[in-house]
Amino acid sequence: MSSDFEGYEQDYSVLSADITGRISRIPKLAADEKKQMVAHVEKQLEEAKELLEQMDLEVREIPAPSRAMYGNRMRSYKQELSKLEVDFKRSRIAYSDEVRNELLGDDGTSSESQLIKLQEERAHLLDNTEKLERSSRRLEAGYQIAVETARTSLRSCAWSRQFLFCGLPQAFTFLKSCFPLHTLCI
Repeated sequence: MSSDFEGYEQDYSVLSADITGRISRIPKLAADEKKQMVAHVEKQLEEAKELLEQMDLEVREIPAPSRAMYGNRMRSYKQELSKLEVDFKRSRIAYSDEVRNELLGDDGTSSESQLIKLQEERAHLLDNTEKLERSSRRLEAGYQIAVETARTSLRSCAWSRQFLFCGLPQAFTFLKSCFPLHTLCI
């Protein structure tokens, strides 16, 4: 059984070395070649996962005294595969940044017309921000007026109720308690 495991180990070693080499070449390739290389590396990573699964099954069938040694090797291989996946993801991100730049026509140098356009857009954004702030202040002022109107209406309703049920003297007393003296015009 350990011979099967060792065969899988050799296959995995060759495969992981090939994946490492391909990952390092991805950022340097032309667009079409990059797409092909990315697809190929994805397939190879899947093959590596399958090999590790086979190796794991073999380790489970190995007698207990030597299983710990093979288990340590498996953990090492799994960590290596995780590192390869992270490296592949990073190379794909670099690849996607380059593709994005190609599609947007951004080659790192900006022309004068692009700079003018950016300045105009910035000025437009600043104007819109100022308009938004003014509108927000007006809305806040309107909200304050609505709140004060609601309070006044509630006090007025309460005064009317007090007047109807208790008479005029008690209504004036209630009214004075609701409104400060300087706001009353009686």
